[in-house]
Amino acid sequence: MTAAGTETKQLPEARAEQPTPKPAKHAPRLRALDGLRLVAALMVAFYHYGGRDGEISQSWGTSSKVQFPTAHEFFAYGCLGVQIFFVISGFVICMSGWGRPLRSFFASRASRLLPAYWAAIILVTAVFALPTIAFKAASPSDTLVNLTMMQQPLGVDRVLGVCWTLWAEVRFYALFALCVVLPGATRQRVILFCAGWTLAAAIAEAANEPLLDIVLMPEYAPFFIGGIGLYLLHRDRRDAIGWGIVGVSWLIGQHYAVSKLWHPPNPEFFSNRSSVGIILVVTLGFMAVGAIALGAMNWANWRWLTVAGALTYPFYLVHEHLGWVVVEVLHQRLDLPSSATLALTITSMLVLAWLLNRFVEDWMTPKLRSALAPRR
Repeated sequence: MTAAGTETKQLPEARAEQPTPKPAKHAPRLRALDGLRLVAALMVAFYHYGGRDGEISQSWGTSSKVQFPTAHEFFAYGCLGVQIFFVISGFVICMSGWGRPLRSFFASRASRLLPAYWAAIILVTAVFALPTIAFKAASPSDTLVNLTMMQQPLGVDRVLGVCWTLWAEVRFYALFALCVVLPGATRQRVILFCAGWTLAAAIAEAANEPLLDIVLMPEYAPFFIGGIGLYLLHRDRRDAIGWGIVGVSWLIGQHYAVSKLWHPPNPEFFSNRSSVGIILVVTLGFMAVGAIALGAMNWANWRWLTVAGALTYPFYLVHEHLGWVVVEVLHQRLDLPSSATLALTITSMLVLAWLLNRFVEDWMTPKLRSALAPRR
């Protein structure tokens, strides 16, 4: 019987006071979640390559609206892949941090993020430094700061355009580590964390205080919190409070998504999206993670989904800037049509992601994890 199944037989008072047992060490991998990760990354890639209809692309030579007259309207919603990532992250971080000491949690997160990130920083910097590349490279000093992942708060130019999302992830990890992992994860403590963060984020929004916004991230908090709530449902689908956390997070999350990403039609903006479309994509993201959490996707247990999940992070890191280089070469220099250029660019970035996973992450991740949290 799983830990979740055991927990539901306890009295409510006992469940609130006792630490929840660790999940089984050999619990089956949620391969469908790996596949959803790649889907979210591809959504972001389609947005970058073809969803900014009001911006003249240096790589395409025209706006993406010209290159993809019909598809660009759908590509414009791809930026919401980030919000889906955050829901997935809330689920995964709660799962991986439950029953784990702080040092082990820190080691797992650092060894997961840093190897591919460092390699991507070095690779993009080296490519942009080539004399035949027309894109502007960051200064040596800024590049070195980028290795710390602290470039965003320090106001330093970013080597990777997508790294702003990593800054949000790092702040989420810190909040979860201090409030849940450090004292020890229990169902009650996780619920209090979700409720407290939701209320504090709303207060931060009302206060309009920059420091509170940085720490509490009102715009992104409901997606992380929603993912945590979905993990509570993964442990016990009858958890009424878990359903409440997910519902409130969805309601607030769609509000922030619409308020930040919707605007009246204006050719000066990158993309024109409908509020209904934004709500639909956010809803589908919550529903997809929810289906996985509740076991409705257990049939999707193909091994290639694990490979897809392994490629997601390095693909996400390199696809934007290096992808633009590939687009320019294929479309403007080799005169390939837009659809072929898009397909070959995404394929080449996936191949590069596989190389980074195979020769950087597979080699460096276990070494870094062992160095940060050696086994006794």
